Amino acid sequence: MTKQTEKAAEPKRETKIDKVIALLKRKQGATLDEMVKATGWLPHTTRAAMTGLKKKGHTIERDKRGGMSCYRITKSA
Repeated sequence: MTKQTEKAAEPKRETKIDKVIALLKRKQGATLDEMVKATGWLPHTTRAAMTGLKKKGHTIERDKRGGMSCYRITKSA
């Protein structure tokens, strides 16, 4: 096997932004606290990541769940 073949055979590792996207794609969406807990990021970093997702073409809606803001991807790039 060549190095390129070995790299192609390795499964892609899940990144923190992948975790955020998975949380946001859930039917109930995700709160900021849930995303912070899943990634280990600070709240301002998590909000910046959501801004980055918006710039990449994702549509993120904000609702209320139990008095807290809840975010959900409604349209992906």
